[in-house]
Amino acid sequence: MAVRKEIDGSASVPEFYGAELRYQREAAGLTLEKTVEGSFYGVSYLSEIERGERRMPEALARHVDQVLKTDGFFERRCGDVRKARKRGHADYFERILEAEKHADTIEEWAPTLFPGLLQTEAYARAVVRATHPLELDGETEAKVSARLARARLFEDDRSRPDYWVILHEGLLKLSILPPEQMAEQLNRVIDLAEQRRIYPQVLSWKTGAHPFMLGTAMIMTFVDAPPLVYTESLHSGSTIDDPGLVKDYRRSYDRLRAAALPPEASLALIESAAEDYRNGKQPG
Repeated sequence: MAVRKEIDGSASVPEFYGAELRYQREAAGLTLEKTVEGSFYGVSYLSEIERGERRMPEALARHVDQVLKTDGFFERRCGDVRKARKRGHADYFERILEAEKHADTIEEWAPTLFPGLLQTEAYARAVVRATHPLELDGETEAKVSARLARARLFEDDRSRPDYWVILHEGLLKLSILPPEQMAEQLNRVIDLAEQRRIYPQVLSWKTGAHPFMLGTAMIMTFVDAPPLVYTESLHSGSTIDDPGLVKDYRRSYDRLRAAALPPEASLALIESAAEDYRNGKQPG
């Protein structure tokens, strides 16, 4: 007989949701393997949901409701878990904030800003203040701290993803900070590359028309779940999981990578720009 573990839902909505899922699964006499059978998700994915470590995608929630005969309960409660978001991040980013911690690979295209995973404290603060000029200092600092915390995924050799980023050359010359702080930002990218944490490429000004002239993209793959694409504009973001669209983004990104400079030449260009900033000069 399944035993219901009492969880304070006000303290942890994901844990409350996961505990109920485990209770209903065990009450139905099903293993994790049997519960995910017929879905696109793996056993480890469902196990992490039960432990409150991962959110339930709507597609998986519908599958679970059907298998456990729970009359749409878990699909309806997906929204409650989404609302239990961490301070410092926009609600539309919450799915990606969790997904990147479990990603096997992350590939990003950054045409106008250094990606959040690569930003220094000074760079992140400048971006947040420029986007939200009237907010209180405490709110800004919460956003900066939350952004910096994301980069911890590069520190765990056992679980860190393969991270590939394509930067537009204009980013090396767009000095939104004083020269010494811009040098620090570029050194952040250089250090991660030299430690084999990331693979940066630069798309040259001279490339001309290329396959990704509109928008940003973050493409993630997983061992136990279908791939995702995340795109972002000024005050909104969209997560794409439709297989056809994901395939289109994947194809465009591969073509963009082919048009960019090789990693070695890209790193040399970034190092040259950092040296210019250290000497008080404008790169290029």
